[in-house]
Amino acid sequence: MAQRVQRAFKYRFYPTPEQAEQLVRTFGCARLVYNKALEERSRAYAREGRRVSYEESSAALSAWKRTEELGFLGEVSSVPLQQVLRHLQAAFTNFFAKRAKYPVFKSRKKSRASAEYTRSAFTWRDGHLTLAKMGAPLDIVWSRPLPEGVEPSTVTVSKDAAGRWFVSILCQNTIRPLDPTEGVVGIDAGITSLLTLSRPIPGLTDAAGKVANPRHERADRNRLARAQRALARKAKGSANRVKARVRVARVHARITDRRRDHLHKLTTSIVRENQVIAIEDLTVRNLVKNRRLARAISDASWRELRTMLEYKAQWYGRELVVVDRWFPSSKLCSACGVIAPSLPLDVREWVCACGAAHDRDVNAAKNILAAGLAER
Repeated sequence: MAQRVQRAFKYRFYPTPEQAEQLVRTFGCARLVYNKALEERSRAYAREGRRVSYEESSAALSAWKRTEELGFLGEVSSVPLQQVLRHLQAAFTNFFAKRAKYPVFKSRKKSRASAEYTRSAFTWRDGHLTLAKMGAPLDIVWSRPLPEGVEPSTVTVSKDAAGRWFVSILCQNTIRPLDPTEGVVGIDAGITSLLTLSRPIPGLTDAAGKVANPRHERADRNRLARAQRALARKAKGSANRVKARVRVARVHARITDRRRDHLHKLTTSIVRENQVIAIEDLTVRNLVKNRRLARAISDASWRELRTMLEYKAQWYGRELVVVDRWFPSSKLCSACGVIAPSLPLDVREWVCACGAAHDRDVNAAKNILAAGLAER
């Protein structure tokens, strides 16, 4: 059955100098309102033990606009400013529910520069998007069309550290599940091979069922090192240092974009080919504490891979089964079920007492599949 989901479509756009100036001003005002509201909330809680509501923060914002010191807040659209107050309210709700840490102040240099516009603050007409306080539509590069007949509900404009402008358009989209298939697969994540599947898939894996690790960060490591050395030589506060920082950010952006593109193609292929997908519950946060492997684990981006598999399986009518992290997938013989007493990480192939010869990763993938099917 088709389902309606909230889906964001992200595009790059090229603002005019006037639009860029207006957006940068909006980013700054939104950051200022967030920090000032956070300061007021923290002060009220520390001195009076009182929780400030969203309505109180909104009333305070109106009062700030009437002051001489903060009157410039009225020069930008009010909707992004109200949205940051809603985000702050959600942050405090999560904190008091013990789902998140205490909210922190936004930094001009480190925080993401973005502004969120709801339906009352933009105009969508004939494929042209015009934001509030702007006289002309944004020059968007439509790398893929929006689904036919959709109406944007929220628009988020952002600028990354590399100086690129993006617009994310949130809308209701109808997604139809894929036709059922008989395929089932177990997946073992790794570093030497990005993924090892319990069965080979033509065009996706090699004959053993392994997906090569493209190692995007390692491929651009020399370029990144040169850019970082050039940044280190620039005087702090100089214009050349700003340019060098952008060059470093562009290398990081290239690595991130290539990695995400590869993961999207990989996960889509896996979801299309298999009805049941079994994966291992990896705690990446603990794994990256290993200083020798942290860089390679981060480059593999296992957490993002799992996230993509989760929402794509839900969209397209597939089943994703997560196997317990303590399941001995590598040491368990997939032929006889005996657990090897010891199997160091550098041992990639081993022979069980029953005579079965195993590739460590392929054996783990087969065991993960068997455990996943049993948990169903």
